[in-house]
Amino acid sequence: MNMLKIKRIESIDLLKGLVMVVMALDHTRDYFHFSAFLYDPTDPVHTTWPIFLTRWITHYCAPTFSFLAGMSAFLISRRKSTPELSHFLFTRGLWLVFIELTIVNFAWFFDIQFRTPSLITIWSLGVSMIVLSVMIYLPKRIILIISCLVIFGHDLLDNIHFKDNMPWAMIHDGGLFNLSHGYQMLVGYPVIPWIAVMSLGYCFGSFYDKSYSSVRRRKILTYIGITAIITFIIVRSINIYGDPIGWKSYDAISKSMMSFLNPQKYPPSLLYLLMTLGPSLIFLANSEQLKGRIVNFFCTFGRVPFFFYVLHIYVIHVLALVAAQLTGYGWNKMIFHGGWLTDLPGLKGYGFPLWIVYLVWIGIIAICYPLCKKFDAYKMNNKEKRWLSYL
Repeated sequence: MNMLKIKRIESIDLLKGLVMVVMALDHTRDYFHFSAFLYDPTDPVHTTWPIFLTRWITHYCAPTFSFLAGMSAFLISRRKSTPELSHFLFTRGLWLVFIELTIVNFAWFFDIQFRTPSLITIWSLGVSMIVLSVMIYLPKRIILIISCLVIFGHDLLDNIHFKDNMPWAMIHDGGLFNLSHGYQMLVGYPVIPWIAVMSLGYCFGSFYDKSYSSVRRRKILTYIGITAIITFIIVRSINIYGDPIGWKSYDAISKSMMSFLNPQKYPPSLLYLLMTLGPSLIFLANSEQLKGRIVNFFCTFGRVPFFFYVLHIYVIHVLALVAAQLTGYGWNKMIFHGGWLTDLPGLKGYGFPLWIVYLVWIGIIAICYPLCKKFDAYKMNNKEKRWLSYL
């Protein structure tokens, strides 16, 4: 039983660490690549395959991490009572929403007036935990049914819109809203279907019960992952349901393929979730036996994902200030007073080739790794400090 627990934790931490490191690539591209201030890197009309794939691979990060957060919540339930777990999820969810609107928002914009409060990744995780804190009182079968209904059915809401309605935007639509003169609210991650992704992960945590052998678990997760990928290909090909935009056929096959592989992320469509969670499940199913230095390297980030998330944004943004100053644009251009959308014109022409972006990304990971390793060791040696469980 103890050996199973170690393998299970390591495989989850490995996948968490991988998606966190890949996520850092996307954020590095946001601040350093020339295309970030000119066009959408997934737009078949303007992009190239290297740029497209650099952005596309990062699509796996948010769904995988939200799913694994739910799985981790189930694993915690094995040593906490339901009321204790509910209290932890609720309070940690509130804490994450607070951190999103303060420390994380400042990291993205460096605006001391907080003129563009943004509800993005950490907010969606926080709200999902709050909802999950209530859902765990339901039978797991009911949680599974609700999760699947939301994931497979939420695209029925794609054509329902309410103009300038922030509550609906927070639930499903997303958008940018004027609050007052000079202030805007960005809703980047509506809570549907993110709450269902986390609760689905909670249900999948049951596969790590002692009643499941590693062989049986691997077969089940691999089968579900392959089924998700096949379903994505079939439904995407039909091009009727599962994504509000659908894919387009271009004169060049390569551009059509880009469109096919680019379902909507904001909010994540059914096809987006099938495309990303399917391969993630296959990797999770077949990584329990992996060992070695590389595995340990990524597991370090996977054990302290929140710490790494906050740290890497500050590191990236500070380096971007330096880059903007050295290239003649001025460090102040990287202080986003009105958010990305209104500040982009002043940065047109700024940026570096993709290979430079990759070098900067590697450097950022190298900077963050020793700090994450020290914090991981501190957490391991101070398990009695309850506040560390919130980080």
